[in-house]
Amino acid sequence: MKHHSFFVRYLCVILFVVAPQLVRAQSNPNCSLIVPNNPLTAEGLATPYQLVATDPTAGDCHETNSDQSAFVQAAVIDPATGQISIYNPLVVDQGATPAMPPVIPTLPANPIVALWFGYNGDTLTLQGADGVLAGASCVNGADGANFGQFAYCNAPAFFRAAHRALRRGQISIPPLGMAVDGRPCPTVRDFFAVDQDQSDNLPTSYLMTSDGMAQRTQANLSRYPDAVMLGNPSDNRLVDVALDGALGCTPWKAADLADPGQMVPALPLNELQARAKQGFPVALVPAGDPMVLSNGSRDLVKVNAYRRGVDQPPVAWSFQADTARYCRNMLRVAPARMMQDQALLMPDAAHPTRGLSPDPGAADSLFTFLAQRFVASYDILGCADLLRVPDPIALTINADGITTGVVLNGPIITRARQFLAWCERQDHSQDNASTAADTE
Repeated sequence: MKHHSFFVRYLCVILFVVAPQLVRAQSNPNCSLIVPNNPLTAEGLATPYQLVATDPTAGDCHETNSDQSAFVQAAVIDPATGQISIYNPLVVDQGATPAMPPVIPTLPANPIVALWFGYNGDTLTLQGADGVLAGASCVNGADGANFGQFAYCNAPAFFRAAHRALRRGQISIPPLGMAVDGRPCPTVRDFFAVDQDQSDNLPTSYLMTSDGMAQRTQANLSRYPDAVMLGNPSDNRLVDVALDGALGCTPWKAADLADPGQMVPALPLNELQARAKQGFPVALVPAGDPMVLSNGSRDLVKVNAYRRGVDQPPVAWSFQADTARYCRNMLRVAPARMMQDQALLMPDAAHPTRGLSPDPGAADSLFTFLAQRFVASYDILGCADLLRVPDPIALTINADGITTGVVLNGPIITRARQFLAWCERQDHSQDNASTAADTE
């Protein structure tokens, strides 16, 4: 998982403004979310989720501790019109009162509602009263083993409804657009953007106020101008905010039911767009993703359980989720575009918000953040052993553990290009086979 290496630990800590009220001491990495009753209804969506320690003897869990923060995102589809809208339920500490009551959303008739969960620690466990999780079709993992930072409720039903609406012409997925580097804008299935456990976590953010946690709405921003925004590190936020901002791209957004008049990005929108628009090679959850391993071993049942939650085709055979092929595609795509776009991914006085590091505690720019993310992923997936190609990226890390420089090893890159060219046709053929299955 993202937190199982020196570099990756920092990927679990994204906070856009550092606040003194954040708890930064050693934290209990395993927390639970108490799911409210009837979570797929308007009342359930507006009922705060409660964060609690899975094992109280390991220490407390606090939403304002960015090492433990949990996030929830809901998507709603109107089966009559196909219209999709988004709602971000609030998370608070167990027994805490939110700064402002969450907005009760207005839902269409017979809505199909789904939930996704993201987490900044190690393992998030969903809890609920008897029948709540089963009644909402919640999936926390498979074979008794949690995914880790990810979970979902009723996601397959949402995606089936979305694909029906697409076939009827009720939904129009926007094009990716062209980035300022002359290449297609990245998606959450682009090997330029993914890491070892793609498609986890959310672009949801909350407000930490002097009165407690609050939904990020225009009304609450006005009421609490000094509030600090708490965000979930993710492939989704990296694409929707950091990369799109640097490359002149725009994420697909839908109406925010908690904040009338506002549009927000969302995990399900990202996955639908990536499924429809991402060109080859397409990044799909590999069997070596730590979140889909069972006791350190490959588990295709768990791979499919995860993939169903993010609208990816299931696998019947190991080659369809081959980790070595995933590594080869990372190596083909990420370093080359990273180096091509270096100037765009660095802070620039003429563009003050472009190129800023999503996590200044891990890297000093978006460019160095992507580089240390690649290095960590290459290591966690065991790519060097699978490919017999060392990592071509070397990092400069200062005394505070922050990545400040990146060097590409020329001889390794030359060797890698020769190796990748030799097996490109076979990889492309297998990519086609692995994406041929339909999730419906």
